[in-house]
Amino acid sequence: MIKIGILGAAGYTGGELIRLLINHPEAEIVFANSESNAGNLVCDVHEGLLGETDLRFTAEMPFDKVDVVFFCFGHGKSEAFLKEHAIPNNVKIIDMAQDFRMAAPTHDYVYGLPEIHKAQIKACQHLANPGCFATCIQLGLLPLAKAGLLRYDVAVNAITGSTGAGQKPSATTHSSWRNNNMSIYKVFEHQHLHEICQSLNELRPTNAPAFADTLVAQPQADEITVDFIPYRGDFARGIFCTEVVRFEGAEGSATNPTAEQLSALYKEFYKDAAFTHYCDTDIDLKQVVNTNKALVHISKFGNKAVIISMIDNLLKGAVGQAVQNMNIMFGIDEKAGLRLKSTAF
Repeated sequence: MIKIGILGAAGYTGGELIRLLINHPEAEIVFANSESNAGNLVCDVHEGLLGETDLRFTAEMPFDKVDVVFFCFGHGKSEAFLKEHAIPNNVKIIDMAQDFRMAAPTHDYVYGLPEIHKAQIKACQHLANPGCFATCIQLGLLPLAKAGLLRYDVAVNAITGSTGAGQKPSATTHSSWRNNNMSIYKVFEHQHLHEICQSLNELRPTNAPAFADTLVAQPQADEITVDFIPYRGDFARGIFCTEVVRFEGAEGSATNPTAEQLSALYKEFYKDAAFTHYCDTDIDLKQVVNTNKALVHISKFGNKAVIISMIDNLLKGAVGQAVQNMNIMFGIDEKAGLRLKSTAF
């Protein structure tokens, strides 16, 4: 059994993580830390877990008794915590915040997007779990990036549920404001843009290797950039993303593939992905809510394409992907504890 500690266990991500782990066949929660809730039943805070667990929050952090620690902190708190607390070298860390997502010589954290980094995840000791918007947007664009087809600024619009803002109340998460309402925020400046562009540029070809059966990757000199407009949606969970890309040259050429070539490109790229699926038909948000799935669809319109990608922001966009990464890190079934079903109605 994988013995687990959870820090910041009283927030949305902490509650979702506990929900997954108490039903995981290979996991045992040793402690769920929350100083403000120490001694209280977990189900008193995460009421949906009533009857599911008798686990209590604790102020203790017995790192010597666990194999892995999940950081469910807000952004900036993980790095600060590690400066004040020593975690044994043999204990793995999965950080849900953005503190270590950007590659740097000052840390050894692997960026935990399994669709492109599975080998590195399997070998790593410290992992930075991707952001929710970042996961959804990247999964829509990665095949095009690897094929060298992102040669212009990519236009992205994505709408997220209120749980993406965390549990702490604010003016824009209050139900009376959010209900029957929409708004944009952090236009072209969202913090997830950095990790998105990091992955896309990591994959972009600098030579011209063969890719799939239908396309040849095109060398690309300029860095890929993304124009991203995030929306606050009138629903609790999920991210629905649309991405517009432009091609050049004659249709059917290596720089302007046909609809059939694009479909084949995506199917080839995700053929071994555990949870990311390409769909030939249009997709909708209810297909992914309450699951760890990501769905992707692409349509061609002249020399442009529209990609739709969607995930549950708390699962594939956060703790579901974190558990998926834990499974890979410990060499067990990647889908363990994550066989969740979507709600049809």
